[in-house]
Amino acid sequence: MTRATAVRAVLAVAVLLASVFITLTMSPRLGLDLQGGTRIVLQARDTATVEADRETTDRTLEVLRQRIDSLGVSEPTLTRSGEDRIIVELPDVQDPRQAAEVIGRTAQLTFHAVEGEGTDQPEEKTPAPESTADPAPDTDPAPDTDPDPDRLTLPDEQGRLLALGEPRLSGAGVEDATAAFDPQGGAGWTVSLEFRKGAGQDWKKLTGEAACHPAGDDRRRVAIVLDEKVISSPQVDPSVGCRAGLPSGATQITGSFSADEARDLALLIKGGALPVPVEIVEQRTVGPTLGAAAIDASAQAALIGAAATALFITVVYRLFGALAAVALGAYGLISYAALVALGVTLTLPGLAGFVLAIGMAVDANVLVFERAREECADRPTRSLRSALTTGFRKAWSAVADSNATTLIAAGLLFFLGSGPVKGFGVTLAIGVVASMFSALVIARALTEIAANSRFVSDYRGVNGIGRPGAVRTWLVRKDPKLFRRSARWLVVSAALVVVAVAGIVVRGVDLGVEFTGGRLVEYSTSRPVDVETARDSIAAAGFGDAEVTTAGDGDLSVRTGKLDNDGEHALRAALAEEGGETTKVRDELIGPSLGDELRRNALIALGVAVAVQLAYLAVRFRWTFAVASVVAMVHDVILVVGAFAWLGRPVDGIFLAALLTVIGYSVNDSVVVFDRVRELWGANRRTPLDTIARRAVLQTVPRTVNTGMGALFILAALAVLGGDSLADFALALLIGIVVGTWSSVFTAVPGALALERSAKAPPPPAPGKGKGTPRGKARAARRDPLDNGARV
Repeated sequence: MTRATAVRAVLAVAVLLASVFITLTMSPRLGLDLQGGTRIVLQARDTATVEADRETTDRTLEVLRQRIDSLGVSEPTLTRSGEDRIIVELPDVQDPRQAAEVIGRTAQLTFHAVEGEGTDQPEEKTPAPESTADPAPDTDPAPDTDPDPDRLTLPDEQGRLLALGEPRLSGAGVEDATAAFDPQGGAGWTVSLEFRKGAGQDWKKLTGEAACHPAGDDRRRVAIVLDEKVISSPQVDPSVGCRAGLPSGATQITGSFSADEARDLALLIKGGALPVPVEIVEQRTVGPTLGAAAIDASAQAALIGAAATALFITVVYRLFGALAAVALGAYGLISYAALVALGVTLTLPGLAGFVLAIGMAVDANVLVFERAREECADRPTRSLRSALTTGFRKAWSAVADSNATTLIAAGLLFFLGSGPVKGFGVTLAIGVVASMFSALVIARALTEIAANSRFVSDYRGVNGIGRPGAVRTWLVRKDPKLFRRSARWLVVSAALVVVAVAGIVVRGVDLGVEFTGGRLVEYSTSRPVDVETARDSIAAAGFGDAEVTTAGDGDLSVRTGKLDNDGEHALRAALAEEGGETTKVRDELIGPSLGDELRRNALIALGVAVAVQLAYLAVRFRWTFAVASVVAMVHDVILVVGAFAWLGRPVDGIFLAALLTVIGYSVNDSVVVFDRVRELWGANRRTPLDTIARRAVLQTVPRTVNTGMGALFILAALAVLGGDSLADFALALLIGIVVGTWSSVFTAVPGALALERSAKAPPPPAPGKGKGTPRGKARAARRDPLDNGARV
């Protein structure tokens, strides 16, 4: 075992042990579409006096956090998105009506005099019948005998009940509230208040009246109440005289505040003073059974697809294929541990990305093994270890470029996608990095250790790379003249594009509610209900424009234009009359403005994907190869969209994720072919380019077929087992992989040949003879890794 192999083995064992520890000690963070719950996206709106910027949105978020906490929701999550949006996630909330009502209420910040210690009261404040006398000025009014309907009894910050007087000042009078640290006065963190002109006089009067009571008396306190919750009830300082009060600019709330507590209090007070109206632009509700079913289906698809992929590469590459299958299992463990350790929220598209990456993880191993087979075929007497090492070295550029294009697609999904689609981009990126580690470190260490065995080296049929595969043998024997008339392949591709465009024009693209706005609700009924009966019941309830279709195993999907939460409740009740107990399985509400924005962002994402891939390929390859690859990529996108138009399948955010993945896969295939063209052309500069292209395609077809089969096993399992949630995603990728494999050979290569006929650039330099490479270094670069240079 060489030193490099030992280092790879130790590194692999260390990473695997860390992954096992993380897997056993940490739990994944599930998104709402997997654990069930409601996700609400709020858009902050400008008012005549306040702009909905980052600062005011933060204040609004803190006010909403206090309100949602009062609902008793377990572990709610509120985050700001961009400058003026707030994302609210409420696990296990299936009926969002109460949450939406609480969220939409205008903030109510009030200041009250404390009239003494409070007592428990019934919820409805009813005046006691025996209360007839007014209390003396110096006596505590009895809170349970006060007929004033504005009277409140609320717990303070420590939970003690306080009897509060009527509101003396509203939040509209607050000019500013800031948190500051006072190191000189020794007060620590404080909150300073400033009031507007008229409100400042009211504040001075309120604190002056409180100052007439002795220190330590509850009546010397002033209660600041936000949405009927006391957020602060400070005592008026003993230095303030009776009826003197505190001027606006000299008011400080002191206490044992931490920095965060002081900032939160300032935000709440100022936020109540400057409420920013919010509008619900997106609302999604997923039932817990749907999320659990999606997890089970994805797990089954992953197991079946991974087992089929492992069996396939074992049959094709024998012992080395079995070792690659072991590395594939290690990949699954490492990528899962990375998702958990990084705290990535696992969404339904993200789960699909994790499963899909298992099928794509064999790509690097297939590239290396096919290269090693070529080395063994060219020099049958060389050692197995030498052929394997050369295979890893020569496959590196194709592995790096193909994974870089996939990472570009993942980055675009994260930065330009929305909601759960971002999770797909994250899991895809983690999967790419983990797959490279498993192939270039784990699989290489295992195969190099096996290659040192005399038994494995001597019996070529056992190791799997000592003899050419069946596909390569058949291609060499037939030697088809693929590009003798290359223009005919371009005509076929153009005809396919025409058919796809005809589907888009004739049938139209069925844009999902995510891109059009509206509401889509899926229901499960205890008794079977056919579509016509459900449509009649819904129309009789006043929803005549609703579209009713079947979904899943007998479920009903209802799509409408504008439907609020009360309307959805009435619609569900109408279905319950025919179907018995009716359960909401899935609910998506998208505002019209957000639908326009998402549709526009989807087009931008596709445009940016084309531009970025073109730029990367132009840097890494000749411009003719780059343009031909991008043309093939656009060809694939049009065919996938056209196929969905002809099939009448919806085009939504998950479809966009699949489409961007198809772009990465298409470029990946083209990169492998053109990488071989560049290598062969540089080594044979006088050979006609069409002959070079034919050789490159025939040499890379085994890799393309074997890698495609690995992904097809996974996608077929997702399509069959994934249910409606993942079936369209898997279908789009299945179509994309098939057309991507076609276009990388019969669109990209003929396109590059056509462009090269008009190009004047010379052929690429031979390997090792690039610009600025000394002759000695070139010779050293071509030397066999196991050759020490000694000669007799």
